[in-house]
This record gives sequence, C-alpha cells and structure tokens, in this order.
Amino acid sequence: MPSIVSNITVPLLGLVDVAITGHLGAAAYVGAIAVGGMLFNIIYWLFSFLRMGTSGMTAQALGARDLTEVVSLLLRALLVALLMASLLLCLQVPIREVALGFIQPSEEVAAFARAYFNICVWGAPAALSLFVLTGWSVGMQNSRIPMVVAVVQNVANIVVSFALVYGLQMKLEGVALGTVIAQYVGLAVALSLILLNYLRLRKYVSRGLIISKDSLFRFFFLNKDLFLRTCCLIAVHFLFIAAGARQGDTELAVNTMLMQLFTLYSYIMDGFAFAGEALVGKAIGGCRRNVYEDTVRHLFRWGWGLVVAFTLMYWLGGRAFLSLLTDDANIAEAARAYQPWTLLIPVCGMATFIWDGIYVGATATRGMLLSMALGGMVFFALYAMVVPVWGNHGLWLAFVLYLATRGFVQWMLRKRIW
Repeated sequence: MPSIVSNITVPLLGLVDVAITGHLGAAAYVGAIAVGGMLFNIIYWLFSFLRMGTSGMTAQALGARDLTEVVSLLLRALLVALLMASLLLCLQVPIREVALGFIQPSEEVAAFARAYFNICVWGAPAALSLFVLTGWSVGMQNSRIPMVVAVVQNVANIVVSFALVYGLQMKLEGVALGTVIAQYVGLAVALSLILLNYLRLRKYVSRGLIISKDSLFRFFFLNKDLFLRTCCLIAVHFLFIAAGARQGDTELAVNTMLMQLFTLYSYIMDGFAFAGEALVGKAIGGCRRNVYEDTVRHLFRWGWGLVVAFTLMYWLGGRAFLSLLTDDANIAEAARAYQPWTLLIPVCGMATFIWDGIYVGATATRGMLLSMALGGMVFFALYAMVVPVWGNHGLWLAFVLYLATRGFVQWMLRKRIW
C-alpha cells in the first residue's frame, strides 16, 4: 500500500501542472508542458536504471544477508547518480536544442519549452539521487520512506507552483521553479529518513568495495539491458509526442491531456510493480521459490481488479476529467474524439507493468529489453502504416498495441526468470 500511495502522488502532480497551464488561456502553454515534460521524461528515463537496478540488487543482497553489499550498493549508486547529473548540466544546451529540433514544435511552444527546460534542468542532481534512494528503500522492503518523500515532495510542488503562478504571476516559469524546489525538498526528506532508519548500518561501509572494479562492472553490466530498454521506451514516447506536435498545437494539447490518463494508471500499477521488485528480489536472494510464485499470483489478481476499476472510471468520468484539465472548448471537444482509446490502456498495459516489477526484482533484465524492443518494433511498424491513413487515431492504435506486445512477450519469457 505505501508504494501505491507514493506512486499516486506523481501523476497527480502532473495533472496539476497540466491543469494550471490549461487555464492560462492558450494551447501553447499545454504544448510547452508536453514538450518540456517529455524532454525530462526522456532524460530521467535514461537513468531509471539507477532506481530499478538498485532495487533488485539491494533486495537480493538483503535476502542473502549481505549487509556490506547492501550499504555499498547505496553509496555506489549515489556516486554514479551525481556524476551523471553533472554531465547533464554540462551538456544541457545541446541536449535541449537537439530534442527540440527533432520534435519541431511551433515557435511559440518551442520558446515556452526552452524557458521550462532552462529552469527544470537544475533539479537533475536531486532527481537522479532520489531514483537511487527510492530504489534502495524499496529493495530494503521499506516502501514507507518513498511514500513519505513522494507525498511531501508533491505537496510542496503543488503549493509552490500555485503560489508562483497565481501569486507572483510567473506562469510557466512558476511551474518549472516549483518542480525544482520540490525536488530538493524531497531529496532532503529522503536523506533524513534514511539516516534516521539506517544509520546503524554505517559499520558495514567498505570504501574499497564501493568503487572496486568488479563491483562497478557488475553494476553497469546488469544495468546495461535496463538502459537499452529505456532507450527503446524513449523512442516510442518521443515519437508519440513529436507526431502530435507536427499535427498542430491543438492535437499536441489533446494528446498531452489524454496521456495523463495513461500516466495516472501507469504510476498506480508501478506501485504494485515496486512491491513485486522487493518481494521477488528477496525471494530469489533467499532461494524461496514458493514465495516467488505466490507473489506473482497475488500481483496479477490485483492487476485484473484494477483493469476493471480503471476501465469503468475512464468510461464514466472521462469527460469530467477533461473539463477539469482545461476550459478551452476547442481542446476539450477535440479530445473527446480520441477518448475511447483510453479505455484500452488498462487492459493492454496491465501485464507489462506487473511483469516489469517481477523482472526487475529477479534482475532478469534481458527479458525486459527483448519485450520492449519487440513492442517498439510493433509501434514503429504501425506508425508507418496506419498514421498516414488514420492520423491521430492511428497513433493511439499503435500505442495501445505496443503496450499489449510488451506484456505478451514478457509472459512468453516468464519461465526464464527462475
């Protein structure tokens, strides 16, 4: 339950950002959030191995009672996170311009997106460090720390963003600055809670093990597949946003709003995936196959229940949701034409989110890479064949079948996990 609560706060934050910009009076603001937000999703997704890899390896080390490795994993991953964040800050301008050049938004959206990016990029050290601290806490079977951090961080973001946008009239810059401030608030809370709960483990610190050649090689070798998987994921989402941007500001705003429904569902399902990472990793580390099999069964029972709940919720409350996000009648009306596709998100996406958690806990990263690669191939093939004919409807068809393909391939490979 703590994992689910902590994950729910993340899409709610995104909804608030879209809702704030959706009431500023122009589709370009929503488009800028879509483009700027996607740039950071891409950047942070590239380094999501810092969370997933840390989680699975920590859970297995804990299951094997290797506390020296448990502590070394935390410090080693934090070191890598800070080095990667420094690299991002040094290369921020070329990264921004290359991405905007590929997406090709309108000049107005591009200008707003640059302003958003220029502020948000300074939150990279906090964001990447939080990946590590979250993954390590989940691996330690402690999902309460990520829950508290997520709630505090996102409440801070909402409060600060509203104050800056409506109090100081900062508009898009206020949303971006609120995000950065909240990221450092979250980092401070996470570090405080980990020190409070695990300071007793300081006696297991081994400087030589943290940066040893063998340990670093294993860390990057296991995370190589996760990194390549993320590159495939980024390619799909990047093209999805770019395709919307090329159809105009209204279509871009429509896809941004409807993708909030996918984001909401995905983060809640990731709460169950986090539980799977922790429980599966510990079961495999302790060589307890019966616990592993029970965990998989329980995860899918909950998953199918959520499929029914979310499908009904999106069917009955979709229009009210769109009205909440924007008061632009043209955007809301255009979005309703594509709303039926959102009903397919829960049933097509459930299996891949559950299996992702299981594969991460088992550090079976090659299966995750293969499923993502095949799913990406399905997306790109359909994109080339149906988007020229069906336009935005073809784009959404390609996306939901990409989700379904990932889950199916992971199910086919499930026997290789143990």
